Amino acid sequence: MANKKFQEFDAIDEDELWKRYTKTHDQAIRDYFVVKYAPLVKYVAGKIAMGMPSSIEFDDLVSYGVFGLIDAITKFDPERGIKFKTYAMTRIRGSIFDELRSIDWIPRSIRQKAKQIEQAIADLENKLGRTVEDEEIAKELGVTVEEFQSLLNKLSGTAMLSLNDIWYVGDENDELSILETLEAPDTLNPDVMIEKEEIRDYIVDAIKKLPDKEKKVIVLYYYEDLTLKEIGEVLEVTESRVSQLHTKAIMRLRGRLGRIKSNIVG
Repeated sequence: MANKKFQEFDAIDEDELWKRYTKTHDQAIRDYFVVKYAPLVKYVAGKIAMGMPSSIEFDDLVSYGVFGLIDAITKFDPERGIKFKTYAMTRIRGSIFDELRSIDWIPRSIRQKAKQIEQAIADLENKLGRTVEDEEIAKELGVTVEEFQSLLNKLSGTAMLSLNDIWYVGDENDELSILETLEAPDTLNPDVMIEKEEIRDYIVDAIKKLPDKEKKVIVLYYYEDLTLKEIGEVLEVTESRVSQLHTKAIMRLRGRLGRIKSNIVG
């Protein structure tokens, strides 16, 4: 780094630097971390951009994500035993999706269609007591399998938002997304932690019950951090098919979790 102060920070062990920052909130250290982890913002924004329509600019996603990075630096506690990168990715992603929600870029008709599909999957699986196939979902919706799969492609952006939906745990200040329960557990008060662990258990169980390919997409995308293209190469399917599988998996999860959400957090 060109900045002389930053060069001094480079020579300090990062754990020690975090301890120093949490005690002093030194602006120079914060700026150092912002610059150091700026590539992480572009990485997260790039992954999100792949599921977004062309009207959503990559540079806008990056600018939304920077706020999440700054928030992560400000709130990070090295004593919690989690890596900053893991914590920051959750905050960056959340910041981007918060902004996308605020500008309400998804047309109402698309939102309604997403809800209709989600409800159809939930109703069918509840009635039949098993995972349902594309043909069954398409029949329930009154469309062909090809039309259903085309709909999934159009709904990819809503699926990304769905996994970042906020659940409230405890009081109004204790909030988390479905994705956050999987990625970055917080040290909330003990009662909240019990509830949060309970939510995580339900989510993990719901993921385990997904059809094999959908489960693999979720694991490879959110845990292994592969792109949709890379997942396609692993599963030997097209990137478009991976997008369909991802969207369907999220809608299936949403339907299953929706049945238990009110019992846990409401």
